[in-house]
Amino acid sequence: MPSQFVTPEPGRFQRFDDPHAAVAHLERLYAASCSFLCEAFAKAMISPPSGRRIRAFYPMVRIETASYAQIDSRLSFGHVSQPGRHEATITRPDLFRGYLTQQLELLMENHGVPVEVGYSQTPLPIHFAVANDPQITVPQEGAAEFTLRDVFDVPDLSTTNDDIVNGTHQSGDGAAGPLAPFTAQRVDYSLARLAHYTATEPEHFQNHVLFTNYQFYVNEFEAYARAQLADKASGYTSFVGTGNAEITEADQRLELSQKQPQMPTFHLKRADGSGITLVNIGVGPSNAKTATDHIAVLRPHAWIMVGHCAGLRNSQLLGDFVLAHAYLREDKVLDDDLPVWVPVPALAEIQVALEEAVAEVTELKGYELKRLMRTGTVASLDNRNWELRETEGPVQRLSQSRAIALDMESATIAANGFRFRVPYGTLLCVSDKPLHGELKLPGMASDFYKTQVERHLRIGIKAMESLRNMPLERLHSRKLRSFNETAFL
Repeated sequence: MPSQFVTPEPGRFQRFDDPHAAVAHLERLYAASCSFLCEAFAKAMISPPSGRRIRAFYPMVRIETASYAQIDSRLSFGHVSQPGRHEATITRPDLFRGYLTQQLELLMENHGVPVEVGYSQTPLPIHFAVANDPQITVPQEGAAEFTLRDVFDVPDLSTTNDDIVNGTHQSGDGAAGPLAPFTAQRVDYSLARLAHYTATEPEHFQNHVLFTNYQFYVNEFEAYARAQLADKASGYTSFVGTGNAEITEADQRLELSQKQPQMPTFHLKRADGSGITLVNIGVGPSNAKTATDHIAVLRPHAWIMVGHCAGLRNSQLLGDFVLAHAYLREDKVLDDDLPVWVPVPALAEIQVALEEAVAEVTELKGYELKRLMRTGTVASLDNRNWELRETEGPVQRLSQSRAIALDMESATIAANGFRFRVPYGTLLCVSDKPLHGELKLPGMASDFYKTQVERHLRIGIKAMESLRNMPLERLHSRKLRSFNETAFL
């Protein structure tokens, strides 16, 4: 390291046969880097440094294999696809302790080799380091008595990207292959964005995520959460709202943040993280992409869209359900990351869970279930007022695609689930039929919301609770994995 840099003692890589010990060492290394930068930053704000840069590094984990031995072909994760060295930079190992332990344990079991843990050569940006200390705030550029970038590393978006998950990453000759789908910088970037957009800290997010596009679902979710907290046998431990307000008793007051964020988010928590998070993403594919771009780094076990849609068939009634088994993507926001020619398949595990949940809540089964639920293609557009344009072209395309419903978010959420290897599904509720003269007018909408939202949300929750009981190796389908996948889920 050049002499102009002041850095912590790098130490040597250590080998571990115990995943718990490996993760504990990752936590120690990460904490040391953050403490070093926080202390240096506090001193710099009092007495501006001169002449030398201050730098600390992310920890990393790596594995090296020399065999093409066949791994259990049923597994979609937990093994590398070919011999060589594979590595990943790590951030917030305290937050990802369970995930990291599970992934490292599978690697050790499947390949019979230890993992190595030490410091990487990737600088830890000062903004992400001090985020762990609520007493420190990085001032805006020009507010300090020194130029921040002359002394500390700052976030570098040129290296914070989705090349790995998009399948465009090139390791280069002799370089290590990626072990995880996201780099530490990419994860830190999304953790910061999550706190901003949802007004809740990443620590509160649960493994099962419901997305909706209406506030009515949030109100029903809180009512359901309070009922679960009243039932001490439910397994749910607390309910968290915006501003990180948290209650553990059914009758407690929930002091939400006065200024609501762009995507209000609520968490019905379980001690092991297997609870349910509800995100009100609002309307539009851009919001849907933003939310899923960032939640994906938390590696949720599943996410499902439970929102409203326009029914496209005259045989549908307001309040009918639509279970998406295909998507017509005209949202445009993911075209650069996932070309429209890439098919986004339905996942059997999610489809079955949703259909069984509809049957249980509505008490209809088999052929009778077809009275109020239709399975088919859902189209997602980027124009909320598509009906105001000349309709011959759009209607013809919708008919040719066999679409039965239209919204602005579902295809985006499913496509990002496919891209990020997060199991996904969609169950929509018909709230209007614009092609058949039933527009979403105020009186009709209010009656519809009163009668349908509670039932729809209960179906989504029941589906998630069913998926929670499914072994992870079954839920994470091999359909979502490409030729040369990362070992980490």
